[in-house]
Amino acid sequence: MKIENKITEQPSRYDHLEQMSVAELLLHINDEDMLVAEAVRKAMPQIQALVEAIEPRMKRGGRLFYVGAGTSGRLGVLDASELPPTFGVPEDWVIGLIAGGDKALRHAVENAEDIAEQGWKDLASFQPTADDTVIGIAASGTTPYVIGAVREARQHGLLTGCITSNPETPIASAVAFPIETIVGPEFVTGSSRMKSGTAQKMVLNMISTTLMIRMGRVEGNRMVKMQLTNAKLVDRGTRMIQESLGISYEEAERRLLEAGSVDGVLNNK
Repeated sequence: MKIENKITEQPSRYDHLEQMSVAELLLHINDEDMLVAEAVRKAMPQIQALVEAIEPRMKRGGRLFYVGAGTSGRLGVLDASELPPTFGVPEDWVIGLIAGGDKALRHAVENAEDIAEQGWKDLASFQPTADDTVIGIAASGTTPYVIGAVREARQHGLLTGCITSNPETPIASAVAFPIETIVGPEFVTGSSRMKSGTAQKMVLNMISTTLMIRMGRVEGNRMVKMQLTNAKLVDRGTRMIQESLGISYEEAERRLLEAGSVDGVLNNK
């Protein structure tokens, strides 16, 4: 699928990279990264509109699906996989799908992103409902797997959004709530794992964290429903309780392990 003047494919602002010193390379990569937050800030109204549309659906029991290929797919799976331990939510609240399946998380799967029908097939296996939301992630805005998924999802009554780094793309026209983070040409021409990927990660953080807060998974500024899956998280939870209740570390830890969660202690004090 050809799009003229695709920003993500335009030549880098820098040339002769192989002749640069390590210090120069690092500096210029950082210079380019500083443009990402500004691009995300400009997309804030789009992000807000999508989050506000998702919230009532999730409160009715709807799920959130991320669909992507390559780096975009991996970032969606990453964000989805971090929410259960961080916020103590079921694993099926937010689900990440990547073209080529789990194998594609570590290895490139040839032509997987070019099969437009497969995106909806992968989604359909979860028996989606009208309360579910699908966010397609595609820096180029032209990935067939992702476009096919969001287009069919919208036709089946699901809420749809996208995150892309090009304006006026096929994926943006296929969804109800497009998010366009125009970060400009990549430092290495066409390497959308760089600025585009960083923008995607920032937007995904904003969407999922805001939703989790709005869904009651945070109290004050604390992850009181986090899963106690390692010593670091047990220590963090213990200190939350110690500070909130003014008790000893040992007593806080005992209560935490007995209750199984921070809010289990604080809500039964």
